[in-house]
Amino acid sequence: MRKYFLLLLLLILTISCSKKVEVKGKITNASPLERIEIIEATGVGTLPIVNLGLNNKGEFSGNFEAPKDGMYALTYGGQMNMIYLKKGQTLDISGDGATFPQQMVINGDAKANNDFIKETQKYFETYASKINVGDMVSKDEKQFITDFKKIQSDLSKELEDAAKKHDADDAALNFKKDETNARLLGLIDAYEQNTAQSTGKPFKGSKTYENLKNAMLADHDRMIKEVPAYRDYTLNKINSEFQQFAQTRRLGSDTLLSDIFAKFLATKKEMSQTTKDYLLAYVLAQTDINFNNVKKYDHITKLIDVNIKDAAVKEDLKKLQNVLMGAKTGTTPELPLINKDGKSVQISDMKGKPTLVTFYTSWNPNVSVMTVPVLKEVVNFYKSKMNFAYINLDDTKEQFTKTSAAMFKGFPGENYWVEGGINAEPVKKFGIYGFKTPSYIILDKNGNVASRPFFNLGDPELVEALKKATGLQAPQVQSQLLPQMMPPVQEAPASSN
Repeated sequence: MRKYFLLLLLLILTISCSKKVEVKGKITNASPLERIEIIEATGVGTLPIVNLGLNNKGEFSGNFEAPKDGMYALTYGGQMNMIYLKKGQTLDISGDGATFPQQMVINGDAKANNDFIKETQKYFETYASKINVGDMVSKDEKQFITDFKKIQSDLSKELEDAAKKHDADDAALNFKKDETNARLLGLIDAYEQNTAQSTGKPFKGSKTYENLKNAMLADHDRMIKEVPAYRDYTLNKINSEFQQFAQTRRLGSDTLLSDIFAKFLATKKEMSQTTKDYLLAYVLAQTDINFNNVKKYDHITKLIDVNIKDAAVKEDLKKLQNVLMGAKTGTTPELPLINKDGKSVQISDMKGKPTLVTFYTSWNPNVSVMTVPVLKEVVNFYKSKMNFAYINLDDTKEQFTKTSAAMFKGFPGENYWVEGGINAEPVKKFGIYGFKTPSYIILDKNGNVASRPFFNLGDPELVEALKKATGLQAPQVQSQLLPQMMPPVQEAPASSN
């Protein structure tokens, strides 16, 4: 009996401490090639957490580790909507493929908080449409404060009432309060700027005004970490000053926007290191960490190491760098593979000759229509000087077996699968996500990374890299269209479910 009790207690503790979000649902009129992705949307280098396929009935299920409680982006068919999730919740979603996820029904543990956010968002949109900002910011300070406090009171009451109505928890309520606070700070800035422009002098508020504003800024560092809208507000606040600073700098051909912004932040002695870390990370993620700057890989790494002090922010940026710029050339890659005979190998075992590696999934429509015909020409041209590996990232081994046989039958080279497919942790660590398929990299004869990721077999840079690896100059091939790449999500409108 005691043993049974201990096992039961262990089970309860395991369930209660789980961070996994269990997700399931059904989409009517769904396309079998479309996938659902869920992306954590409040970090500095956001990437998909889970990629879910649908069966022939439009049903889907899966789970993922939620890194934090908060807003997540849900994408399907090129559309996106926002949902609020907490660790350990169940999420049951449904909708019609024609309108999903812009219109969707949420059930499960996540229902209460999302119903609350949906209602308050609609209220705020209606309320905001009735505010005459131009008239409000032209009033004297006393009247502006009176009007502003009325807005604060109205919105606060709506949040409290809606939270009670839908039984939303404190975390969701506080999130909306923080987001509302960030939006209202924008109204205060508009008032200060309007007054300064009309008088020609810097705005100086009364003690009452400053107390009002300081109360809204009191939890600055936490807001910078947790609320994307507050980051936007802070960047907006310093944008004019930064533009003036940038105009005085001498810019070299290799100067990045992040270089200038880091120097600008260094002059802001009153700014906390937390603020500097998150603002610089935001600029890096939005402007400079991308495939176009692969030749500046070390430059960007140094920029992160020297200027970012927060270990979590630094880790997120380097993960994003690995995904959007590829692994650094010369490094030994790690990715466990399974060949068609069921034998386990490492991607770095591909040695003897340079290897062209193709990452693909059966559900990406570019593969069979556009990739395979061009790839066949490439393989036949280089086959005397190269090895070839086709790595399938489908959900199951059965799908891998079926797809590889259909697409690459008769192709020189080896077919591989990664257990767990696109959602496998080693795949994410390697830097491959759904939006990076199909893609290609070159390994040198020692199994080390020899190129950045490519998405187009006709890319002149890839052709040059293949020439360098093999000594062969390829004839021009028909250029593929680039697959649609989804940028990392920083912020989006709140859920309209």
